[in-house]
Amino acid sequence: MASIRNFKTFLAVARHGSFAAAGKEIGLTAAAVGLQMRALEEELDQVLFDRGPRSVVLNTAGRKAVPQIEDLLARFEALAGSDSHDELSGRVVMGALVSALMGSFADALWTIKRQHPALKVQLFGGLSADFVVQVERGELDAAIVTQPPRALASSLVWTPLYHEPMVLIVPRRPHFDLPDKPLDVLREAPFIRFDRHTWTGSLVKDVLDECGVGAREELELNSVEAIIEIVRQGFGVSIVPQLANVRWEQDEGLRVVRLRGVTVERCVGMVERTRHSRMAFTAAIKEYFADRPVRAGQA
Repeated sequence: MASIRNFKTFLAVARHGSFAAAGKEIGLTAAAVGLQMRALEEELDQVLFDRGPRSVVLNTAGRKAVPQIEDLLARFEALAGSDSHDELSGRVVMGALVSALMGSFADALWTIKRQHPALKVQLFGGLSADFVVQVERGELDAAIVTQPPRALASSLVWTPLYHEPMVLIVPRRPHFDLPDKPLDVLREAPFIRFDRHTWTGSLVKDVLDECGVGAREELELNSVEAIIEIVRQGFGVSIVPQLANVRWEQDEGLRVVRLRGVTVERCVGMVERTRHSRMAFTAAIKEYFADRPVRAGQA
């Protein structure tokens, strides 16, 4: 009968797409991983992977098996830990927006880890759209992302955690003439735009549409943090989410301007599969934010 170890190995292969990478994670050789997967396929009487010369890819049966095996492991781990005083332990693999890692999510993670010292979290920074794909494939247990602009797959669920208003940021010491009125700033000042193909970038477009102006674009970047620094150094202005973990009113290089009539906000939340082996951890994250409402400008 298939072992719990084989199930865990299967999920590692599903995450990494190769026996070698999965083996490196769990401490086995690629050959040993391959033998475990052959044994699992024989036990289930079905092929789970399309095998190539340098990689393995889940086939239809393999993709169908992922949530079922995750559910089995979640039930097993709950049973195995039923007498433990600390149900949060082991390794969690998560993605998170870099801006969330600057404070709000990092604060939540730090608090939870102090309460559960046996918990180990591996974090990856990146973009929301990429994270959603990785969560769906089982490569990540969950991810902190911007609210998806379209419906997610039925195997995923997104939970809002906090909101950040979209604001205009201008340098206190600009290298250009800075108009007095906010709309004139948007029309005339060099504009540093967040990548329009990203989810946050689409919010910037919504703000410009609500203002009814066209910006004079100079640069387009996919990093809120890089944009903030460029504006801070005086090379342009931008529209960004007012990070819920940064006290910009105390920033000597930036000034935040709320645009009259603009209602656009960035909602940051967590995406996870409907069933997975780390639901106790994601429940703790949601509980943290439910107990500590986060507002823009606060950590």
